[in-house]
Amino acid sequence: MSSLAALARASGILPGYRDLTGTERPTAPETAQALLAAMGLAAATEAEAAASLDALEAARAARHLPDWLVLDEGRAPGLAVPAAWRIELETGRVIEGRAEDPLPALPLGIHRLRVGAEETALLSAPPALALPRRGWGVVLPLYGLRDAGRGGLGDYADLRQALEGFAGRGAGFVGVNPIHAGFLADPHAISPYSPSHRRRFNVAHLAVPGEAASPGGELVDYPPAIAARLAALKAAFAGLDAASLSELAAFRAARGPELELFAIHQALSDRFGPYWPDWPAEYRTCAAPAVADFAAANGGAVAFHAWLQCLAETQLGAIREAGAAAGMAQGLYLDLAVGTHPAGAETWADPGLFAEGVSLGAPPDAFAPQGQSWGLAPMLPGVLAARGFRPLAEILRAQLRFAGLLRIDHILGFERTFWVPEGGAPGGYVKMPRAALLAVARIEAAREGAVIVGEDLGNVPEGLREDLAASGLLGCRLAMFDPGIASWPEPVLGSFGSHDLPPFAAWGAGHDIDWHRRLGHIPPERAEALAAERAGQAQALGVRIGGAGVDALHAALAASPARLIALQTEDMLGATEQANLPGTVDSHPNWRRRIGPAAADLADCEPVRRAARIMVRAGR
Repeated sequence: MSSLAALARASGILPGYRDLTGTERPTAPETAQALLAAMGLAAATEAEAAASLDALEAARAARHLPDWLVLDEGRAPGLAVPAAWRIELETGRVIEGRAEDPLPALPLGIHRLRVGAEETALLSAPPALALPRRGWGVVLPLYGLRDAGRGGLGDYADLRQALEGFAGRGAGFVGVNPIHAGFLADPHAISPYSPSHRRRFNVAHLAVPGEAASPGGELVDYPPAIAARLAALKAAFAGLDAASLSELAAFRAARGPELELFAIHQALSDRFGPYWPDWPAEYRTCAAPAVADFAAANGGAVAFHAWLQCLAETQLGAIREAGAAAGMAQGLYLDLAVGTHPAGAETWADPGLFAEGVSLGAPPDAFAPQGQSWGLAPMLPGVLAARGFRPLAEILRAQLRFAGLLRIDHILGFERTFWVPEGGAPGGYVKMPRAALLAVARIEAAREGAVIVGEDLGNVPEGLREDLAASGLLGCRLAMFDPGIASWPEPVLGSFGSHDLPPFAAWGAGHDIDWHRRLGHIPPERAEALAAERAGQAQALGVRIGGAGVDALHAALAASPARLIALQTEDMLGATEQANLPGTVDSHPNWRRRIGPAAADLADCEPVRRAARIMVRAGR
């Protein structure tokens, strides 16, 4: 084995993978070199690779402790330590002992063991989360919650109205796409799955009293909507009274330096543009003196962005409380994006956590024969482990503060992540510490009594679904791809499709295939074959569920073994266009379609009432 291949294997780069067609795809040498460079390991030549491998093996041989250890909550770590030890609990309490002293049982949390110069993360987690009772809920597009007559962009007040309406129909949750902080200075950067920062929230959806209606068409026009909202927010901030300013000061103190750094980033974005690699050099490093000088000279701008986050958390807290008051089982259902934009606030504030020169993506499939590059920065698994997985825990914690149900997008990344190098080399898989990441998810969900759903679709690694079930995390099942609804396993959230797929009324007709053909993603002859195959799939599904209509679909979903069922608003309302067409940015109107009715009227629409009756009659 070459030094390059040995270094790649030792660094967690998989030697190859089997794609969805069963084809074996080995990791090319140029791919291995690019991924190693993204990890900070020199491997441009065999000599460099050999030197990097020697250094890596020497560092590992010098360690007596594992990098991390998962243990059951309330149990002692099963480790023999060679010298005096010190455990720093998550609470700040410290426990110390000699080499001959047994390590103590540990409470829930992420703790740190120190022995000499070595450190180990101790992940004390419940063995499994409790499964939720059988229930159902709705997923809807937050941005599209306003009707054309009112216009503008859906806000958190609209979401609360929709949630309260669905609670009255017996729904246990209402879900939306990710609401992570986006790029306020770039109103065209609207994908919720390409966030600027996953521990902060999207302020473009803030409800502002007195915001004027701006009637529009079937598509949301983001630039004027965001401009109008920002103007109203700035006016509201300028009018804050002493009590409100005191509340803001308390919020900033409670959220600490991370919030301050984010607010500084946002103020810098207002001045220099949305993407920090384009800023003047002296501001590209968050710890640079110029950044501190800017913050001191622009305190009002920094305070404004801190206030926006305070307002977002206040409004999300009101939604959480409304769900609880209505007796909803989970309430708000949020979505965690798989990665972060490489030029956003998250990478600016913590560049050492992320790989450079590569993007998260996916290997080739039927609609993307060249594979997919998502334009998202991967976390470096070694750095994540060295930090005790706290960055992931903090991201989860931010969402679970408001969500009783959290979907982790592309949870396949808990096992392996597909990195696509810049410059044209094919992508390759990097192994991730699955047991540790699942433990962190259990820890954070157990704190809040929340349910976790892992989106386990696509090229699923062997054993991952079994590990999800053993951890009490729900998997996903889509009737579109898995029509044996009556045979679905119990620990899953089932639905017909997703935001990346056509709604029910469009699926059988192949509207998504038409889009891919028109945009040149697939040749006409391939489109014809896919359309014929789709027609057969739709007919077969109708036979399975006893009818071709959406009511038959909903009845089959309601009767399935799945613990939770998510109904899509577009399916209920008979929409014929999908929210997002993967592989497109501007050529398809992604994330812009209104659902039609206003948020306050949505739950009273007859198709929605009918779907709710089907769910309730089935005992959900």
